[in-house]
Amino acid sequence: MNRNFAELIEQKKSGGELSEEEISWWIDGLVGGSIPDYQTSAMLMAIYFKGMNAHETSWLTHCISTSGDVIDLSSLKGVKCDKHSSGGVADTVSIPLIAIAASCGAVMPKMSGRGLGHSGGTIDKLESIPGFDVNLTSLAFMEIVNRLGGAIMAQTGDVAVADKKLYALRDVTATVDSVPLIASSIMGKKLASGADVIVLDVKWGSGAFMSSESEAIELAKTMVGIGEDNGKTTVAYVTDMNEPLGNAVGNALEIVEAVQVLKGHGPAKLVDVILTLCDEILM
Repeated sequence: MNRNFAELIEQKKSGGELSEEEISWWIDGLVGGSIPDYQTSAMLMAIYFKGMNAHETSWLTHCISTSGDVIDLSSLKGVKCDKHSSGGVADTVSIPLIAIAASCGAVMPKMSGRGLGHSGGTIDKLESIPGFDVNLTSLAFMEIVNRLGGAIMAQTGDVAVADKKLYALRDVTATVDSVPLIASSIMGKKLASGADVIVLDVKWGSGAFMSSESEAIELAKTMVGIGEDNGKTTVAYVTDMNEPLGNAVGNALEIVEAVQVLKGHGPAKLVDVILTLCDEILM
């Protein structure tokens, strides 16, 4: 584009709408290095205060999702489902959920991340199992999913490259808690992961990133809209995280609790969330 990026910052700072071309220019420049971090930081702050409308947020998500590798799951049979939690304390849901849903016939190829802030990451939990390998090749991952119906692996560094850069800057510029930025970050990775159906568990409360139920509802609606705009069947549940879901806090302890759930002895609140999300996946 024949413009100075500072003009684009000024446009958003004044409450203006960014076009698809302008957002694409920004993200391409961020990834390619032609737009410096200090200008992206200024843009993030402008978005934090002025927000983004639904179309801007959806297109930003699209740009993030295509900024790196997009996983091709076409070799897997059936409808591919992915589940994502916005994070909380003692949130062990993903591990037993994938096993239960896969045992009922769902196809569950899940790429997970590490912990963020006070919330534990699924990959960190799994790595507490001695010898457990989360860094699978794509070929090995697909083979396991085809054979067993589900698998979890660590997200590769080449997926949603722009998100890594954006999140690092959001973290140091106090712009993490912005609904359009949170939604585009989560959904950018989900779209790049290749699933047909996305089930979201959006948490609110003292143990979550969204402090109020109204904020969680806004985030959930935004992410469902993004998924639908990008051709993905997307549903969201808003769940209470004012107290831990389970009785265990800590990676190894939460793995033990996940196994207890699969044996039919898990805490009622944790089991209820797992079965609710499973029900949605299997419908």
